[in-house]
Amino acid sequence: MSERVPFAKMNGLGNKILVIDMRGRKDKVTPQAAIALDADPATKFDQIMAVYDPKLDGTDAYIDILNCDGTRAQACGNGTRCVVQALAAETGKQTFTFQTIAGILNAKEHENGLISVDMGEPVFDWDRIPLAEEFHDTSRIELQIGPIDNPVLHSPSAMSMGNPHAIFWVENDVWSYDLEKFGPLLENHPIFPERCNITIAQVTSPTSMTTRTWERGAGLTLACGSAACSAAVSGARTGRTGRKVTVNVASAIPPGSLDLEWRLDNHVVMTGPATWEWSGTVDPATGDWQADEAVAV
Repeated sequence: MSERVPFAKMNGLGNKILVIDMRGRKDKVTPQAAIALDADPATKFDQIMAVYDPKLDGTDAYIDILNCDGTRAQACGNGTRCVVQALAAETGKQTFTFQTIAGILNAKEHENGLISVDMGEPVFDWDRIPLAEEFHDTSRIELQIGPIDNPVLHSPSAMSMGNPHAIFWVENDVWSYDLEKFGPLLENHPIFPERCNITIAQVTSPTSMTTRTWERGAGLTLACGSAACSAAVSGARTGRTGRKVTVNVASAIPPGSLDLEWRLDNHVVMTGPATWEWSGTVDPATGDWQADEAVAV
């Protein structure tokens, strides 16, 4: 058993996040700790954002991201906003630069409490998403669920936002599709060698859409920031929306939205809230934890 470190239970539009402060430590948050924390109703989460000392000059921290099944994720926009809020409260700073496995992220907390994260540039090349076979145009790939002559879902837009995403465009309400049934099948489809985040998106106007997401390594999620980015970019890429769009996250609790802009410099900027719930200490090796105060499950 190792010495416990501080952590915070937070959320971004209901996306359950644990921010674990590993600064000053050489050890890592283990997959075993992640699985144990997710098994406890009080600490159940979608992603762990483990914050380490910076590895590069000019950055504020290195962030390692773990899914609830113990696997590593390359990106988590909602989790990044949570890290910004936690560090801003600690340091008084408003702007941050983080290094992740997927690259450099710049973020800023605004006076109104909302947080903007530059999520970087989208990737459309089939072999970099990655897909298992070549597609010249990844804005619409050959993939469907259901009968060949009347598929339930088909022809998603595929891209990477640091992690692989497939966006299925639908005309009906996003709740009319059984994502809990289709999600695991599509996440693990052979076309996605590194698995995939699966989103159902309904365009409601040239500047808005509604989404639900099955998250790779986490399952049904209340919100997924990188999926919202991918839906916004894919909407503009396919001519369904403009380059600025409000993504209404259907599963968010409380209901909420993210403002997305696919800038002309090809960077995607996401703006939204983060919410602190409670804090405590945790053993990064085992997941054994203790709250600073009583926690209601």
